[in-house]
Amino acid sequence: MQTKSVHNTHEYSVSELARAIKKSLETEFGQIRIKGEISRPNYHSSGHLYFTLKDEEAVIDAVCWRSSLGKLSIHVEEGMEVICFGRVSSYARSSKYQFVVESIELAGEGALLKLLDDRRKKLSAEGIFDSKLKKEIPFLPDVIGVITSPSGAVIKDILHRISDRFPRPVFIWPVPVQGKTAAERIAEAIIGFNKLPEGGSIPRPATLIIARGGGSLEDLWCFNEEVVVRAAAESKIPIISAVGHETDTTLIDYVADLRAPTPTAAAEMAVPVRSELSMQTLDNSRRLIVCMERYQTEKYSKLDGLGRGLPRPDMLIAEAVQRLDGESERLAIAVTTLRTRLIEKTKALGLRIRNPQEVLLTTRDKLGRYSKNLDLAGRFILKSCQQRVDGLEAGIRIKSALIRCLASAGERIHSYDKLLESYSYKNTLARGFSLIRDFEFQPVKHAAQLKAGELVHIEFSDGQKSAVIRDEKKELSHVGKKRIKNNEPQKSKQETLL
Repeated sequence: MQTKSVHNTHEYSVSELARAIKKSLETEFGQIRIKGEISRPNYHSSGHLYFTLKDEEAVIDAVCWRSSLGKLSIHVEEGMEVICFGRVSSYARSSKYQFVVESIELAGEGALLKLLDDRRKKLSAEGIFDSKLKKEIPFLPDVIGVITSPSGAVIKDILHRISDRFPRPVFIWPVPVQGKTAAERIAEAIIGFNKLPEGGSIPRPATLIIARGGGSLEDLWCFNEEVVVRAAAESKIPIISAVGHETDTTLIDYVADLRAPTPTAAAEMAVPVRSELSMQTLDNSRRLIVCMERYQTEKYSKLDGLGRGLPRPDMLIAEAVQRLDGESERLAIAVTTLRTRLIEKTKALGLRIRNPQEVLLTTRDKLGRYSKNLDLAGRFILKSCQQRVDGLEAGIRIKSALIRCLASAGERIHSYDKLLESYSYKNTLARGFSLIRDFEFQPVKHAAQLKAGELVHIEFSDGQKSAVIRDEKKELSHVGKKRIKNNEPQKSKQETLL
């Protein structure tokens, strides 16, 4: 007989125990801060962030729900040392406790500097900071774009400095320069200025100034974000960075086409001093006028010197006129002499020309002689050909040729007949062999072609016979028994080819 044990301890279900542990953890550790190193961050497709906090001796799983993830001021990366604010809770399905994160901040300036250095090395390896990509800043831009906070001393200093040096149209794109959304807004401003069409209703700036006053490393952190650095690297408009004081360095300074130590210095780099340009222009104008006067004076003096070395024009013309008169007289004499010479040459050629009638008579006599000679030659050739034809004896020669051709053809046919006879299979049959054909009178080359009971035709040298194929196994068995009985082997009467 079994006895039922009685206990005073309260009995929990698994779910009740899990809820009790969770309540106890959340009550005991309400809102706490944990410092540690981030490991295995996972931005899940559901929008939640899962990671592990660890130090030298322990680890704890952490989760940041989607509702809190959008409020974080930093992007969580592997190896970051952070301070997380939140509460301890448990996950009943896997019997694990975890830390629910509500906010995250970097643990000290050292962590920020390490993150900044790692990011700088990564972007530098991609070639974004290459000096070959730097663009030249226009000497006097038509329009200047400024990306900064609309309030504060920075924009006032820039506008005042540009107005003092060389007034230019300035377009301000107001952005926050500190906080969670600052980086995205600054990147949007850079992209927005670049998207402005040239010659549109809103002029596209020729130079961009990205400025902010001084501050701590945390305050200037938005200018170290990748989204800002990459937007500045892809900008087609030259950029002057003026973030912080001279000792402050952000990643945008590496990618900008020109870095200014202060916002005021950026304005000075963007435009020249108008008064200095005016004075320089006046000085250049004066120097140009003096140079031109000196140049003209030197050229006039040189021209006068060259003129004194030239002969008088009337003397040059007189000599040419005298030479022309002499050549004119020589030309008249030369024409008369040439006419007389041509007349004499024509008369001489006329004496050498024969009378046409005399030429015709002489040619007719030659043609008569050539005609007689041609007639005689033709008659001689015809007579010679007739003699050759009469001496051929055509009938005798044709008969001899036919006899020789027939004899040669007969010899060739006789040799072919002997060759055909030597190739005939009947010679093989005469040596004792036979030719086997199937019922269709086709030659049988292999024994496998024949089956038991099949009719075959056997041709010998002196005639043909028919036969029926018997069962090979039965015949072999019968012959084997007969050999054993007679104790003597049977020999084949048919000879072999070899």
